[in-house]
Amino acid sequence: MDDAVEQSSNSVIAVEVAPPETQRGRQLKRKERTKQEPNYHVIIWNDEVHTYEYVIELLMQLFSHSLEKAYQITKEVDKAGKGIAWTCHMELAELKRDQILAYGPDWRMAQSKSSIRATIEPVPE
Repeated sequence: MDDAVEQSSNSVIAVEVAPPETQRGRQLKRKERTKQEPNYHVIIWNDEVHTYEYVIELLMQLFSHSLEKAYQITKEVDKAGKGIAWTCHMELAELKRDQILAYGPDWRMAQSKSSIRATIEPVPE
């Protein structure tokens, strides 16, 4: 029996060491970064045939912005000539732009014949 114990204590067991957690985490982060889609801004452009009320209403209905947020974006459109309505991946940005373009004219302004102008732009990296 002592011989069996001596033999088993001389046996070698191979053990594979797992890579450190940080290395696995870094590998995942690199993969996640390569899979992430670039973002796009949905831009609304200023003009003279749509009222503040129209733009605020549009932002609240299409983007579910609060009154305060919609007002801040509308003010930016008025002062800077354009404002960012939303930021998201390209497919959703195209959909939101198309919804703006289909929103229709401002009934408050007789000279308004169509929706306000909207475009999408890639977010600078």
